[in-house]
Amino acid sequence: MIKLCIFDFDSTLMDGETIDILADSYGVGDKVKNITYTNSNEQLDFFEILVKKVSYLKGMSYTKTLEIGQKLPLMNGAYELCEFLKSKNIFLVIFSGGFYEGINPAMQKLNIDLGFANHLHHKNNILTGCVGGEMMFLNSKGLMLQKLKKMLCLKNEEVMCVGDGFNDIAMFEESGLKIAFCANKLLQSKADICINKKDLKEIIKAI
Repeated sequence: MIKLCIFDFDSTLMDGETIDILADSYGVGDKVKNITYTNSNEQLDFFEILVKKVSYLKGMSYTKTLEIGQKLPLMNGAYELCEFLKSKNIFLVIFSGGFYEGINPAMQKLNIDLGFANHLHHKNNILTGCVGGEMMFLNSKGLMLQKLKKMLCLKNEEVMCVGDGFNDIAMFEESGLKIAFCANKLLQSKADICINKKDLKEIIKAI
């Protein structure tokens, strides 16, 4: 029986990438997107990509950042899926390589129990271009899930994970039920269930 569900946030519970939405609003969207595009050539790792992307937000109003975080579009079916899982007494958690400024409003809207992400550092209401938090590295989600399982006394088979990206592989390895949602091919190859329709209600049908 599943007792814990871990969700990725960007492009999973939320329809889009928080860093891209912030960058577009600040006029640096192309610069941020180009970092991902050139990743295969520069051999940047997850941490380096995150730090470099956030550096382009330096000078942005923190108030504006919070306003955008409140309005991030939730994925179709997010409310229904979370409501369904809560009705089964499943503890819901977000692991995001993005930011608390994005996940906090979503956690309130979706009745998520707990969340882990990164903080956009700001001073005098202005982003400094620095970032820090619990989800800075490629293996962060796996390490955090290990801690949660130990704290809650859970076995792998009592945990399900839902994600779409490379940094979700680490938490898949610590989970019993692995669900790839509109994911890249590598994550799909490691999943028990693959959902390729942008509607989280499909997960209800699958499980």
